[in-house]
Amino acid sequence: MSARRLDRASAEDLHEVLWLVGEHLAAGAPIPALPHEANERLGREIGTLGRSLGKIAPS
Repeated sequence: MSARRLDRASAEDLHEVLWLVGEHLAAGAPIPALPHEANERLGREIGTLGRSLGKIAPS
C-alpha cells in the first residue's frame, strides 16, 4: 500500500492534538475539546490511517 501525505490543515491539527495530550497529561489537566472542523478532519485521517494499518475494516 502506498503512503500518502497529510494535508497542511490535518498535519497542524494532529500536531496540536498530540501536543495538547502530552501537556495536559503531564499536568494532570483535562484535555480540551477540539473545534468541530478539526475533529472532523482528524477523524477522517485517523480512519484512513487505521484502514491502512488493517486496524479498521474498510468502509
